[in-house]
Amino acid sequence: MSEPLKQADIDQEIAARAGEPGDHPARDYAPYRSTLLRHPKQPLVAIKDPEAAELSGPVFGVSDVTPFDNDLTMQHLGEPLGERITVRGRVLDRQGRPVRGQLVEIWQANSAGRYLHQRDDHPAPLDPNFTGVGRCLTDDDGNYLFTTIKPGPYPWRNHLNAWRPAHIHFSLFGTAFTQRLVTQMYFPGDPLFPYDPIMQSVTDERARQRLVADYVHDLSEPEFSLGYRWDIVLDGPTATWMEEGR
Repeated sequence: MSEPLKQADIDQEIAARAGEPGDHPARDYAPYRSTLLRHPKQPLVAIKDPEAAELSGPVFGVSDVTPFDNDLTMQHLGEPLGERITVRGRVLDRQGRPVRGQLVEIWQANSAGRYLHQRDDHPAPLDPNFTGVGRCLTDDDGNYLFTTIKPGPYPWRNHLNAWRPAHIHFSLFGTAFTQRLVTQMYFPGDPLFPYDPIMQSVTDERARQRLVADYVHDLSEPEFSLGYRWDIVLDGPTATWMEEGR
């Protein structure tokens, strides 16, 4: 039986692929082991009728999203434990125009780094007052807002002693199928960045930095929460990187 992969092995593989050219992370990025098992291996399927994709996509109305869906700290009878944060930003298209009335969804681990999911069984406590999911619609200027708890890092078994940096998952629908995006927002100064093969699969340093929110003190609410800003570009050369590439 082979020895389990150690962080030093992954670090060596990451270093060997640093600075690789490409328009998106490699789908078979070896340091992120599960990409070898589940990345697409067949040619892309051409959509003969692009408008058909729009007709079969998810449909929702303004009445489906309530004004309280964006506050993940008010979904239960008690208050969740952890560092309360406010995350704000704008959703823009490639020309810097606001994407209005668009659904933004988030999901995340709790402050101990555990998801409310039956397959997350590592020994961190579940918080009975935190589910970790929220949604909102962008306003006329493309703004979104969430109040939540800063997630903790968590082990993910990619290799021995593998830990994911703290992050929040984002899902956006945009105005067309080509703007569909699922991505992750990270927090500034996280010491786990260099060790994480998921983040390091984005080999362009400027693109990686676009995944990291800014702490903005003026967005912090006195005696309530710390403020972070993270703008999202749905398409074009400065698009926010998504989990499966552009």
